[in-house]
Amino acid sequence: MNQIYSRVVRGMCVVSLMIVSSCNSPYKLTTITGEKTVTNASWDSKPDTKAIAVLAPYKAKIDSIMTPVVGKSAMDMPALRPESLLSNLVADVLRESTTHYLNETADIAVMNIGGLRNSLKKGDITYGDIYEILPFLNALCMVTMKGDLVEELMQNIVSVKGEGISNVKLHATNDGQIISCTIGGEPLDRNRTYKVATIDYLAEGNDRLVAFKKTESKQFIPEATIRQIFLDYVVEQTKQGKEITSAVEGRIIIE
Repeated sequence: MNQIYSRVVRGMCVVSLMIVSSCNSPYKLTTITGEKTVTNASWDSKPDTKAIAVLAPYKAKIDSIMTPVVGKSAMDMPALRPESLLSNLVADVLRESTTHYLNETADIAVMNIGGLRNSLKKGDITYGDIYEILPFLNALCMVTMKGDLVEELMQNIVSVKGEGISNVKLHATNDGQIISCTIGGEPLDRNRTYKVATIDYLAEGNDRLVAFKKTESKQFIPEATIRQIFLDYVVEQTKQGKEITSAVEGRIIIE
């Protein structure tokens, strides 16, 4: 990666010169050319010592933040559709966090698989691992929804072949028809009002979860980012002498 560092530094210098020179220069940019460069371990065979020296203090600072161990995972946890260990865990943690931030526990939680950018590996969990899994600063949002709209949300989830859900069991056909849906062990009531914990990105109807656009109310908690919520959970479990675990429970069955 050392040659990559060199290219980054040189690129930054070129851009800086272009910006500075554009203020008072008789020259005009006429063309820009580029090329694709394969980024792999071959660049490490020819380290650029000057570039390494420039980046060393920044790398040391980042390493000091990212490398400390905050917990331990008892198993490998992938993030897969329709249901997986990691998506179940993050959805559960998201739902439970509403008790702390809002003094009430959500009936349901929904977390998108696309927001989980890496798997959680068995063994030590570092700050860096959590940043890789949850790189976005999406914040907790409590959404109030009538049962018929929750049913539509479940249909959205089936249409994308699954997302992370908590306190829900959803059974559907492969062509998108819902066979059954229970919340907290009870059949979904189309006339009841439910509280749904999610992240602000999804609450706006993104990732094809368009039912969220039709909700009665949304309560955003900007300081409660999903990354911090999950980090706090791992730290608390560690304080209690527990490893991080999860289970696949048949929350989403598509057949």
